[in-house]
Amino acid sequence: MASALTFHPIPLPPSANPAYFENVGRRVEGFDPAQMTPEQLKEIQEQLYKHSILLFKNTKITPKQQFTLTKSFDEKSENYGHGNNKTGKEKSSILHPDLKTIPHQPQVQLIGNGKVPGEYEGLDSPQLKHPHHNTFHKNPISAEDEEKGATRFYRWHIDAALYNLSPPKVTTLYAVSVPKGEPQTCRYDDGTGDELKVPLGGTCFVSGKTMFDILPAELKSLAVRTKVRYAPHPYVWMSKAHALPTGLGIENEGLELSQEELPEWEGSKVKNYPICWKNPVTGELHVQVHPCGAQALHIDPLPAGAKREGALYPDGGEVTDLKEVRETLYKIQRPGIAPELVYPQDWDEGDLVLFHNRGLLHSVVGAFKPDQLRMFHQCNLAASDDPEGPDAKDVERYA
Repeated sequence: MASALTFHPIPLPPSANPAYFENVGRRVEGFDPAQMTPEQLKEIQEQLYKHSILLFKNTKITPKQQFTLTKSFDEKSENYGHGNNKTGKEKSSILHPDLKTIPHQPQVQLIGNGKVPGEYEGLDSPQLKHPHHNTFHKNPISAEDEEKGATRFYRWHIDAALYNLSPPKVTTLYAVSVPKGEPQTCRYDDGTGDELKVPLGGTCFVSGKTMFDILPAELKSLAVRTKVRYAPHPYVWMSKAHALPTGLGIENEGLELSQEELPEWEGSKVKNYPICWKNPVTGELHVQVHPCGAQALHIDPLPAGAKREGALYPDGGEVTDLKEVRETLYKIQRPGIAPELVYPQDWDEGDLVLFHNRGLLHSVVGAFKPDQLRMFHQCNLAASDDPEGPDAKDVERYA
């Protein structure tokens, strides 16, 4: 019999404020992927929805086992979150260079940095490329500052196609090879002076629940009344655009592709999602917006009897001006990426992390040299349903 699972608080760096992490993150002991039981999977699912991040140390897991574990959160799901073998076909997509599909398990991607020697999981010496902010940010850090250890969040996001396919419920990340190096300083470069010490090539997470909980009343009201319309083929749409220095959205330069320049698309496959997604276990609200792909906002009016004084968009309406869309979302999301609210995962080989993709935002940080080999297996599956938004009681409570 497999040993019983135990769950412990996740180890936090000194930069994190423990008050915000009482219920965020758990380290799991006693799990063997080769001996997964239905009871264990059920416990893992419940704990993930409660704590958003689960960390398993010193794990050995095959791509097939990783797929099985990921699929257990949504048994009707079959395809990778962006569609099996699809990312390679959309050459103009900003995701194209970052993913290599494992042929015998196409829902699992090989990601990382450097050239893998020889054959690996059916891939012939794959060349991996770690995302670097200088390919995406409008004003990247200078080479001199980077040499001194400065870096940025690359892109805060949810793992989701945001067109046609529904956002995955969970993402699993397995560290195969992890190069070691000095910690870096992640700069926000937005005039606040905010910065954060991060491990080389770490993955940073912020809680969507915390992002909602810390908002002032007028932004909570707006968040529970608003839906985001995402661009068709958003990763192609934004392919020529540049990001803000925080990695939390796009600069307003008018560089998005026109509808005529996009691959063929259908209006019925365009995604409209609430700003807040409801946790299926706790019932809590999580701010879950991929700010880079947002194209418009639909805002419901205040409910009858709600206080109008100080309310934003009390009569509701459509916001289609990209600048206004982005500024509105930034007001809601920027407080939630403050340094004390960020959990930077410091990877070791054999680490397996499960994260609630409908409850968190995440970003990679850091820059590797070409000869530093970093190999991870990533799996998420397009869900069989769409996330639920606030219900009538939530709107009554917060609007």
